[in-house]
Amino acid sequence: MEPLVTVPTLPGPPIRIPPQLEGLRRMAYNLWWAWHADARRLFARVDPDAWTRHHSPVSALLSSVDWVPLLADPRFMAEYDDLLRRFDAYLAGGSDHWFARKHGHELPGPIAYFCAEYGLHESIGIYSGGLGVLAGDHTKTASDMAIPFVGVGLLYRNGYFRQTIDADGHQEHAYPDYDPATLPILPVADATGGPLRVPVELPGRTVSVAVWRAQVGRTPVLLLDTDVPDNSEADRPITHILYVRGREMRLHQELVLGVGGVRALRALGISPVVWHLNEGHSAFLLAERARELVAAGGRVDDAFAAVKNDSVFTIHTPVSAGNERFDADLVRRVAGPLFDGDGRPGTGGVPISTILDLGLGVEGDRGQFDMTSFSLRLTKGSNAVSRLHARTANATWHPIIDEPILAVTNGVHAPSWVGVPMRELYERYLDADLDDLDGRTNGSRFWDKVGRLPDKELWEAHIRQKRDLTHFARGRLLRQLARHGEAPSVLADLETELEPEILTIGFARRFATYKRASLIFRDMDRLALLIDDPDRPVQFIFAGKAHPADRPGQQVIQDIFGRSRGDRLRGRVFILEDYDMRIARYLVQGVDVWMNTPRRPLEASGTSGMKAAQNGVLNLSVLDGWWDEGWTGDNGWAIGGRETDPDEGAQDYADALDLYRLLETEVVPRYYERDANGVPRAWLQLVRSAIASTIWRFSTTRMLHEYVERLYLPAAGVPLPESSTGGAPHPVTEAG
Repeated sequence: MEPLVTVPTLPGPPIRIPPQLEGLRRMAYNLWWAWHADARRLFARVDPDAWTRHHSPVSALLSSVDWVPLLADPRFMAEYDDLLRRFDAYLAGGSDHWFARKHGHELPGPIAYFCAEYGLHESIGIYSGGLGVLAGDHTKTASDMAIPFVGVGLLYRNGYFRQTIDADGHQEHAYPDYDPATLPILPVADATGGPLRVPVELPGRTVSVAVWRAQVGRTPVLLLDTDVPDNSEADRPITHILYVRGREMRLHQELVLGVGGVRALRALGISPVVWHLNEGHSAFLLAERARELVAAGGRVDDAFAAVKNDSVFTIHTPVSAGNERFDADLVRRVAGPLFDGDGRPGTGGVPISTILDLGLGVEGDRGQFDMTSFSLRLTKGSNAVSRLHARTANATWHPIIDEPILAVTNGVHAPSWVGVPMRELYERYLDADLDDLDGRTNGSRFWDKVGRLPDKELWEAHIRQKRDLTHFARGRLLRQLARHGEAPSVLADLETELEPEILTIGFARRFATYKRASLIFRDMDRLALLIDDPDRPVQFIFAGKAHPADRPGQQVIQDIFGRSRGDRLRGRVFILEDYDMRIARYLVQGVDVWMNTPRRPLEASGTSGMKAAQNGVLNLSVLDGWWDEGWTGDNGWAIGGRETDPDEGAQDYADALDLYRLLETEVVPRYYERDANGVPRAWLQLVRSAIASTIWRFSTTRMLHEYVERLYLPAAGVPLPESSTGGAPHPVTEAG
């Protein structure tokens, strides 16, 4: 069948592949492999060394592969044939779109989804954390559901920083230099068959923007790149670094994303029916589309009204620093060449004063241009990413919004995050298909049948994933501590630390101070009693980065690292450096408990706890973000309550006390309560509840159903079904 959205590309670097294995090339340049572990294993066999270094199929194929033994290996060839058959069947199944099946017609055109970062796989370092990983999961699920969809982002040649922690606990920053030729992306072709370039006018010059395509299953993602020879040495780095610190450079990036993204879609003949801004970083796409309409003869007011009519916006953070703002004078100077004009029809100009007025924040500070305010004023529908976040967002932004901000709670792409042992268990006993939560194959609510999972096998599957985490973490810690110059005896101790039999608690996220990563260290005496209990010990694994400009967050990392190397906690508290999607997979699959301790209500949603729960890991969390609606009383533990103390110190103290109480009286005793065969049956009751309450409710499949019917269809002018249930075969009720 024809692709849902077609983006022509130029050939990639020359790769010599035997004709019998030519399908490897097609699979390498489609990130379908990113959520199929057996595909990654196959590419790892092509060249284990190259895979270990880069975790990229393209890098493996570009190496000096000895194809002869692979061609002679019946098992390899059989696995290749099976994977290629499944891959081709997946791509060919795009006509099986849930909306078409339910309503008898397709969406009238594609959704254009703009985001500053995409977490598609760790080998493509164009993400920093939750926003990007959510965008990646959103894109993968649009592919699974065969929704016409095209993503737009930036290709960061230096990505987000790679983190190391020195022997004193200081976070150090290094920026990799990604070679696009080794990544699973291809240059986009223009109508003449040459490389596509789109212009973006900036003060005193026009920047040329190249376009790359990352193919994510059935869904293309366009990545914009200013590092081309056409540009000056000063402009080539515009798209080099994700969340660059310099405010003027950041503004340049967001102009390239918004304006360049619109122009790339136009150049490719792609006409979106809905424009989705995932956070405010891409807000200038709204101004560019208004400029187009004025240039075509429209009035400024009519142009902005038309832009608003088919645009939607997702806000992701209640934290002030997370909402992008720029000095108004900076916007006037840098964006002036693009937009400034008298607003007369046919002139192509939109007065910069009008843009600045539309970007006036709720505080009324005319010295600031607020990207979130601009986006809210110029979109037909907007949503927060959890119910609690929607209440917070509406309270914050009510002075400037016409309609309430909806709650569309985030979800996760289960095939990307559920470990192989657990997935095999679901398939064997529940007839589960994580690739098909819509139920195209059997329509079953398999998550309602978790009682069928035998205790012994459920526990063994978890322990297999926990051993994988142990092996991985020991290797990472060995390299970290060896770099610090630790003694051989200290390094040798790692072989007996991080034992899988010990209750293991994970904490991994961005180290912003409001996330309170240090809360567990509030009472060192109580913590020491927990971890040193000879019969029921506890160990903690931390991971995460602080933004290079976030000094307080970096101080939290230094504090935890220092404690982990001190005499009282050594061997029971560990911190892994350079947190990325690969580390995240090991952690959410392998720990026993996922701990999250933000100050309520500052966590907009959070998705790592959802990933953990779908692996049978129990959440121990403050009732914030998704957990405020996800906690059922029998699927994990809630720290504190729903009332907050305006005195942050008092709230921190109360939450720390409750955290210790839960660990001492509920978490630890339940984990170590075993039957004669060593199986924690009472613990596994909670595990089953965690799985059943999250596989569907907190999936991106459920999330996309809601986006389509609550936001995309109204913006596309498509009438809602008379009796909509979120578009799903499994109704989205008020309870979830």
